[in-house]
Amino acid sequence: MTAYSVLDLSPVVEGGDIARALNETRLYAQAADRLGFTRFWLAEHHNMPGIASAATSLVIGHVAAATDRIRVGSGGIMLPNHAPIVVAEQFGTLEALYPGRIDLGLGRAPGTDGATARALRRYFDAADQFPREVLELQAFLAPPVEGQAVTAWPGAGSGVPIWLLGSSLFSAELAAHLGLPFAFASHFAPELLMQALDVYRRGFRPSEALKTPYAMAAINVFAADTDEAARHLSTSMQQAFAAVVTGKPGRLKPPVDDIAAVLTPQQIAAVDSRLTYAAIGGPETVRAKMADFVGQTGVDEVMVTGMVFDIDARIRSLEITAQAVGLT
Repeated sequence: MTAYSVLDLSPVVEGGDIARALNETRLYAQAADRLGFTRFWLAEHHNMPGIASAATSLVIGHVAAATDRIRVGSGGIMLPNHAPIVVAEQFGTLEALYPGRIDLGLGRAPGTDGATARALRRYFDAADQFPREVLELQAFLAPPVEGQAVTAWPGAGSGVPIWLLGSSLFSAELAAHLGLPFAFASHFAPELLMQALDVYRRGFRPSEALKTPYAMAAINVFAADTDEAARHLSTSMQQAFAAVVTGKPGRLKPPVDDIAAVLTPQQIAAVDSRLTYAAIGGPETVRAKMADFVGQTGVDEVMVTGMVFDIDARIRSLEITAQAVGLT
């Protein structure tokens, strides 16, 4: 049976602020918890005025404290930005506070531009060390062994599950080699989804963490009472995608009636390519689109995401989605 989860970027809306964004993320996570979604993940991005989850482990704690059942984690922590022992300590602490509810999804990209990477004291060549650092992090989260010179306290023996995230074939190959669950970022990089899933499944090697391959893929979902209302909601994310493509990220803009009035044809084409995998519509449309996505990919789990401007509409979208996929 397919599982369904939620990815939130903790959007900062135009006219709002960080405090409002984090409060709305809490409300959104509580809705996901109530509706029966499996996990609620947050993403690490830097130098992005429209995203409030840069200090990802802190926001995970904020969400976990406000929910009861749902797993909470990172989608993901960009490992090149951090020393593995620090990540182990942070997530070991979260696991101690919220046992059995914490996930650690890891990405290889710096999650930002070159100037910000330098401000983080990390450099793009750090991504080349990703396989080694994943192994180092696994060791810090495992039970300590006799003679171990450095131990992560908290962290050691915590058993926090590690996922590898990717938008290319690299992490698919590494996840298969290490026997780890794999999540593909098809909500913004759809081109290699099917190839990455094939690479992961064919190359999978059983491990202590996972005996058989477990794949997740992300899809943009904007659900409303009608197809027209859902398309209206989706224009906020279309504007956000266009802003990133043009190198001018900002706060999440309110929806518009006509996207062609605010974006150029070239921008619309670029945005449409990122929205290859999307379920935008009323309940019946979303039900059909989600079923098609699961049928096409065969994934074990679907992660839904969608930057909706108004929190009430965002929660309503999640409610319709949960009903469409049979969670409620």
